[in-house]
Amino acid sequence: MSQGPLMPKATAVWLVENTSLSFDQIADFCKLHPLEVKGIADGEVAAGIKGLDPVSTGQLTREEIERAQKNPSHRMKVAVSKVKLPEVKRSKGPRYTPLSRRQDRPNAILWLLRNHPELKDAQVMRLVGTTKSTIQQIRERTHWNSGSLQPMDPVTLGLCSQIDLDFEVQRAAKDRPLVDSAEGGATLMPPEVSVLPEPEEDRDADHRPGRGDERLDADSVFARLKPLRRGEQDDDDEY
Repeated sequence: MSQGPLMPKATAVWLVENTSLSFDQIADFCKLHPLEVKGIADGEVAAGIKGLDPVSTGQLTREEIERAQKNPSHRMKVAVSKVKLPEVKRSKGPRYTPLSRRQDRPNAILWLLRNHPELKDAQVMRLVGTTKSTIQQIRERTHWNSGSLQPMDPVTLGLCSQIDLDFEVQRAAKDRPLVDSAEGGATLMPPEVSVLPEPEEDRDADHRPGRGDERLDADSVFARLKPLRRGEQDDDDEY
């Protein structure tokens, strides 16, 4: 699918006023609905929009317009710009934050410190455009507004994109050293050890005769209960 012009409605106004192209051709070029182009021609749509010449902006050529006017089935395409704009490289400094959202930066820093403690200060600075001293104050609760700070997602606040946040989190996870199992505490036994047969010494120890291994049957239980019943009857006779 080809890309449309920069200002589709303004371009459609100019094409309607200055060419004999059909509504379908203009709609296809400007990525609009044919009925919308018809409304522009009738003055019902885009009444206050000034027409934009696509030829002067380099989006269309005169030859392309003449070719389309002669052949109603011809579909115009946006001209490829011969000037290559250089790619804008992002600076390594802190991200610029608009004035209207700078008051939300402490809340975003608190959210990052709580939910992603593995992030370094330099990564937090890149995400929300803050300073190292501010991060340290929020971490140590010495910030002047620390009592009223609430953790808020910087992506929701519009301070950074989800792609940038995921990139920094993955980068911090790669830089994190692996925790040794001896220091990290008890771990699960490997399967080749857990399925080994039980040693014979432990089996013999489990089946040795002792007081705890006596098997109880019905006769032994009632034999132990008889003295208790006799003691209760003697107590009733005394009363």
